[in-house]
Amino acid sequence: MSALLSIENLETGYGPSQVLFGMNMEIREGEAATLLGRNGMGKTTTLRAVFGQLPAWSGEIRFLGERIDGRPTEQIAQMGLALVPEGRQIFPNLSVKENLLAFAANRSGNRDPWTLDKIYHLFPRLEERAQNMGNQLSGGEQQMLAIGRALMTNPHLLILDEATEGISPLIRKEIWRVLGQLKQAGQAILVIDKYLAELMRVADRHAFIEKGRSPWSGDNAALAAEPELWERYLGV
Repeated sequence: MSALLSIENLETGYGPSQVLFGMNMEIREGEAATLLGRNGMGKTTTLRAVFGQLPAWSGEIRFLGERIDGRPTEQIAQMGLALVPEGRQIFPNLSVKENLLAFAANRSGNRDPWTLDKIYHLFPRLEERAQNMGNQLSGGEQQMLAIGRALMTNPHLLILDEATEGISPLIRKEIWRVLGQLKQAGQAILVIDKYLAELMRVADRHAFIEKGRSPWSGDNAALAAEPELWERYLGV
């Protein structure tokens, strides 16, 4: 299975403040992966570098075998990377339907692409709320919409930053159900979240980040065999 996204010895930060110190990570085609760590350890900084929002001071970021560090964000997204950002960032003054159609594309060349009807089937609540404005939705509904909007680009890789942060347990369960479905359908996913038990049910492989470095990565069996890692890197 070839690498879809690879991060090698990445160093970057903000102004004079370095945040990443040789970060390494790999996501393979069709794989569901996680990036785990306490707040402030560099998870979101890693994503910002991947999407061209921060320059790579050193190291490499490759997507589909091509160097993407140094490329503009729009070009990286058009290659088939889609982000469900922390805070969702949906368009508050567009309807649910308009939000979903805003960036509709088939960036991966999917033979059976995501369409409006398929998103409504995945998230029936969005169909019920199709004419509501983005700012009329609950936090959980906004997260459904953000996921649906990202899927409408038909990405090679779907990335979710704080996938279930600040939403009700009922809708959180719905999000995990959907991510499980996407994995079964072969969609490559990278998830950042704090609910380790749910992540282990959805993901194939996991990587920890600690003070801008990647001290451990492995599959579910390896993580389950070393519960001390959970305390060391997550405090759980």
